[in-house]
Amino acid sequence: MSEWWKEAVVYQIYPRSFYDANGDGFGDLQGVIQKLDYIKHLGADVIWLSPVFDSPQDDNGYDISDYRNMYEKFGTNEDMFQLIDEVHRRGMKIVMDLVVNHTSDEHAWFAESRKSKDNPYRDYYFWKDPKSDGSEPNNWGSIFSGSAWAYDEATGQYYLHYFSKKQPDLNWENETVRREVYDVMRFWMDKGVDGWRMDVIGSISKHTDFPDYETDNSKNYIVGRYHSNGPRLHEFIQEMNREVLSHYDCMTVGEANGSDIEEAKKYTDASRQELNMIFTFEHMDIDTEHSSPNGKWQIKPFDVIALKQTMTRWQTGLMNVGWNTLYFENHDQPRVISRWGNDGKLRKECAKAFATVLHGMKGTPFIYQGEEIGMVNSDMTLQMYDDLEIKNAYRELVVENKTMSEKEFLKAAAKKGRDHARTPMQWDGGKHAGFTAGAPWIAVNSRYHDINVKESLEDQGSIFYYYQKLIQLRKQYKIMIDGDYQLLLENDRQIFSYLREYQGEKLLVVVNLSEDKAQFEAPPELIHARWKVLISNYPQEPADLTSMSLEPYEAVMGISI
Repeated sequence: MSEWWKEAVVYQIYPRSFYDANGDGFGDLQGVIQKLDYIKHLGADVIWLSPVFDSPQDDNGYDISDYRNMYEKFGTNEDMFQLIDEVHRRGMKIVMDLVVNHTSDEHAWFAESRKSKDNPYRDYYFWKDPKSDGSEPNNWGSIFSGSAWAYDEATGQYYLHYFSKKQPDLNWENETVRREVYDVMRFWMDKGVDGWRMDVIGSISKHTDFPDYETDNSKNYIVGRYHSNGPRLHEFIQEMNREVLSHYDCMTVGEANGSDIEEAKKYTDASRQELNMIFTFEHMDIDTEHSSPNGKWQIKPFDVIALKQTMTRWQTGLMNVGWNTLYFENHDQPRVISRWGNDGKLRKECAKAFATVLHGMKGTPFIYQGEEIGMVNSDMTLQMYDDLEIKNAYRELVVENKTMSEKEFLKAAAKKGRDHARTPMQWDGGKHAGFTAGAPWIAVNSRYHDINVKESLEDQGSIFYYYQKLIQLRKQYKIMIDGDYQLLLENDRQIFSYLREYQGEKLLVVVNLSEDKAQFEAPPELIHARWKVLISNYPQEPADLTSMSLEPYEAVMGISI
């Protein structure tokens, strides 16, 4: 099989918020089709489509009730087949979201499973008796707050759900369940789908003795090591590869929750025949105070050194073994410039700076819709948030446990809430940002008048054209794909700089990730090389790449000549 995914740049579409073709306020597949030329113009090679399968939409489509049919607001299967064809006609590829750690509780399998203890589908999910006092089988927590167990009156047992109560976890121990999943994968790959992003794939193998977490009783329910990397995880993925993936020239990326570098090597070492790459979360947690009971909502300031250390650990850790994914934004992460940077007067410089850090690294870059025009976090009141995670966390932390004040929680949500990535794509400065002729399902970001695609395409100095050039450079210079990675100035609190090397050629990336000026002095071994600037985000290119006074969020990439 070819390794085309190593040279690809992926553009993630969150369909409900991308473009609404029929005016009902909800993005759809025909809307995606109408905007394919825009993505082609950007230069992306692969589209990753967040879930479009039939769903009650309790968790925005990550609760699937039918894996073989589209959710009606997105369109029909014929629309999906047309989208696949239109993507291929433009020389691009399409990857879909495989959500098989759990289904919706409205899936036919679960509807049958809950009918009786001896139903043939009972073993498709995890059902357990209560403890003697009637409480949950153990103290496992839901990632969306509360217990990971829900009591079902009909049969007097609890079922397991790592996420919402409407998302019961599938029992991968059951071989029939695995066969069902593989059949779904083949169905869509035979229709032309070029691969899968696998949702929380790190959780499909459960510790079936269901041990309690040790606790000091400060928390009733715990999310921890038992929630991922179960004993049969890699056995299941190898079987999936053997049965399905190895028969197609496809791309696979796993959302490998709970994985460290050693675990990542197991997923991505080609000799093990599992997946091409995984999403790691470590670098996205550098602004979390991990000792707090408030989880991701206890935020701490952005730290350039922490970002460098984490990303470098993954760059070097997978260097000759696996392959990295490169991302700062997706449907689960807010806008990076609002979270870690400057989304005000330095918005454009800041967006280009973070893009330079990412796209110069070794791995496959992922661009999330709107990132390429510098979209920012929205200004939301508590009532404006749609996300289940926010609502549950507010109830648990502010109302019930009182470990945060409402003001503290809203400040954290303004930085890290998932809905900031889910507001409608801003196409122009007209009504509803050109996303829909109707009433949008979630409020459009108020800054759409000055941040939109139309404005970006008319400005040759825009963030869009900067991303376009970064993508072109990846296609032009093999060093950006294959070059080794070495961090420079590891203790500098402002500058993120690194060196890539390949067959005697050198690529130097220097980025000031601060609002203050910074001074860059290259290590002695680089001073005597001659350099050509490939891209820079300020009008005046530096004359000497080895000794530079950098403006706020200034970014430069150069190659040895």
